Amino acid sequence: MKTILTNISEWSWFSEEKQLNFNGHLLAVGEHRILVDPPHMSASDMARTQHGGSPDYIILTNRDHERETANFRKTFNCQVMAPELDAKEMTLTVDKTFKDGELLPGGIWVIQLSHQKSPGESALFLQQGQGVLIVGDGIIGDPAGSLRLLPPEKYVNIAKAREGLRRLLTYNFESLLVGDGTSMLAGAKAALEQLLADE
Repeated sequence: MKTILTNISEWSWFSEEKQLNFNGHLLAVGEHRILVDPPHMSASDMARTQHGGSPDYIILTNRDHERETANFRKTFNCQVMAPELDAKEMTLTVDKTFKDGELLPGGIWVIQLSHQKSPGESALFLQQGQGVLIVGDGIIGDPAGSLRLLPPEKYVNIAKAREGLRRLLTYNFESLLVGDGTSMLAGAKAALEQLLADE
């Protein structure tokens, strides 16, 4: 686990199947410590996570990012939050659901993304520094230093999926933290503009 931005740490687990890092993020926002889309965590990362006090929430950006949530909920005795439209399709019981435009603990805004792989796919926006976006499956950081979408077969309509992602460009952000691949800490909005301009 490494600190990548003020009050934000990231840890990764390499997926042999996808040949990508699966990333989790630990946010220390206000009085809250929050895990986002948590993959497997090493013992040293687990100790570091608990060092400042156990997380009180786990936020999932979509139905496919449960990952190690069930284990971490037991370990940390925290609540799980997930998109309302995806919660019923998850294997675990969610403590609280959220929807588009909602303000979550720690000052995190929910941005629901239409026409993505799952109906509830959501990005999280933090108004810290020059702005931070956290995205689950909506955008992949691959190869490092660039962004891409999921393979076309993952979408019902990739043109509509691109249009749904353009909503993110209405926000001011410099950093884009991804659930899959390599996060982009600077220049992320320009990179996303370029990705969505390509056909």
